[in-house]
Amino acid sequence: MLGRLTVPARRLVVLLSTLILVSIVSFGLVEVAEGEAIDTILPQGATEVERAAVAAAYGLDGPLVTRYLDWLSSAVTGDLGRSIASRVPVWDELMTRLPVTIELAVLSTLLALVISVPIAVWAGYRSGGIVDRVSGALVSVTMAIPNFLLGLVLVFIFGVTLQAFPVSGWVPMSDGIPEHLSRLVLPVMTLAASQSVLFIRILRGDIAATIGEDFILAARARGIRTPAILVRHALRPSAFALLTVLGLSLGQLIGGTVIVEQLFGLPGMGQTLIAAINGRDIFVVQGAVLLVAVGYVLINTLVDLAYPLLDPRVRS
Repeated sequence: MLGRLTVPARRLVVLLSTLILVSIVSFGLVEVAEGEAIDTILPQGATEVERAAVAAAYGLDGPLVTRYLDWLSSAVTGDLGRSIASRVPVWDELMTRLPVTIELAVLSTLLALVISVPIAVWAGYRSGGIVDRVSGALVSVTMAIPNFLLGLVLVFIFGVTLQAFPVSGWVPMSDGIPEHLSRLVLPVMTLAASQSVLFIRILRGDIAATIGEDFILAARARGIRTPAILVRHALRPSAFALLTVLGLSLGQLIGGTVIVEQLFGLPGMGQTLIAAINGRDIFVVQGAVLLVAVGYVLINTLVDLAYPLLDPRVRS
């Protein structure tokens, strides 16, 4: 049946199907931990009447399908319930934390691209040269270092020894952009390092393969200068794998900055999720999982839609 649909219609069907699956998994978190959620709210030794009253108040009673549809209709409008610990709406709590994580993920990805693209392009063009050998060695070393250990090294070098940047804490942008950005330098560098080595490995191999293509040889024969060949002719068709990895990496960063946020004391989604798990605040966990999963799906859908911009032949 999908074969009869146009490409945009097929993508829309796949997107909606994935989002529905994500919602079912997120809803299932509460179903699995329903008893723990009630135990968190009520004191030890609560009666069955009290448990039933709490279940009714939090929408944990009634048929499963009805509860799911009620929850889904509320979630679509931004109503993810209330935190068991703070009694604050889950949506409001997450929206105060999500911008921190998004800013951290976006800045680290941009820095990784600024570092990796020139190195990868030149290493692929001069395969076996000094840049290729040095970058290959740095990639191997960096990939062997976990994020938290790399973060500690950066803290020791730039925070403790050189005292160039603050090592922890958060300053809102409204309190001053320089002070705000200074708090992000070390965590952004920590995340960008692991992304950079991955981007270099992916793009370097694709550039090296593209350099030998006939259209590159034709561009050289026409006397086009090397920088123009690399940027205008080689980079664009070589960026498919990089774009895919970029979407996956950005999606993972939004939900995977837990350790870095804890290490540098940033009030992002990571701290919220850890606190909610430790406090068995299942509705916050459910909302965070849903928000991160939906963001991950949407980012990769945008990456899929961006392929035709790199190569119009993909449209067919």
